[in-house]
Amino acid sequence: MNGFAEFFDMTFFWLIMLFVFVIIEALTVHIVSIWFALGSLCSVIASALGAQIWIQAIIFIVVSAAAIILTRPLVKKFILPKKTPTNFEQIIGQTAVVSESISNTDAAGAVKINGMEWTARSEDGKPIAEGCEVTVIRIEGVKAIVAAK
Repeated sequence: MNGFAEFFDMTFFWLIMLFVFVIIEALTVHIVSIWFALGSLCSVIASALGAQIWIQAIIFIVVSAAAIILTRPLVKKFILPKKTPTNFEQIIGQTAVVSESISNTDAAGAVKINGMEWTARSEDGKPIAEGCEVTVIRIEGVKAIVAAK
């Protein structure tokens, strides 16, 4: 290959890679490929300045790795904030006491969880008598779905 053809091929290659990484980034919810787009951009510049192919590849790897190492913790902190459990998430798995008999067919029933009254339904559809202890399996809307102990 002559110098011009090699220059064109590698510059074109790095531009395609840059385009692909930018498209992937645009199509995803999380930041996944922006670092590689930056590495590709630096390799495009290196190729345009006449750097050899192996130097372009090293630039791509080093710039991408450095970008990941230096920015990923910041990105995770600001883009993916720490999730604080809500009240209903904290009661899943806890023991509750049936305060009103649970009958899924009659759409009736309530449980007391940490001093709070919740409308309740049985997970398996079987009635549960008042006073029984149950485990909260999940929350659906404003109803606690419970299972007898």
